[in-house]
Amino acid sequence: MTPDDSPGGPLDVPTLELLGRRAVSHGLVEEWALQPDSISPRHLEIRLDSKRYPPAVETARLDVGWYEGGEYTVHYVESRGDDRWQCRWDRHPKPDAPSAHFHPPPDAASEVEPSQIDDDHHLGVLFAVLDWTADRVAALHEG
Repeated sequence: MTPDDSPGGPLDVPTLELLGRRAVSHGLVEEWALQPDSISPRHLEIRLDSKRYPPAVETARLDVGWYEGGEYTVHYVESRGDDRWQCRWDRHPKPDAPSAHFHPPPDAASEVEPSQIDDDHHLGVLFAVLDWTADRVAALHEG
């Protein structure tokens, strides 16, 4: 699933805009934009400050889809030249898995684990992912 897929009904654009405005209060966030544009958004892109990452990571971002039914997808992507390191948090009905689940790195494959995010509120989900991202950046610098 990508943020452009609709797991739970129509995209909740006001919530995505609120998430973008609140995300920039976090030290890792550089800017946000609705993609492909604000007239016909398909997801929220939160660009992370590449200067906070080791040089091997060229760009990093979160692609967020939040839907009117309360379902979501948050896709973390690090770009390193032609390679991508990624994972994803989702909440939507999924056979044989909890509705809130995690697609682990390095490729966000179809295998899932229970999500470590236990918050239903959109801001709780956002800041849980941003805290995870800060831990990821620290681990990259340590390793």
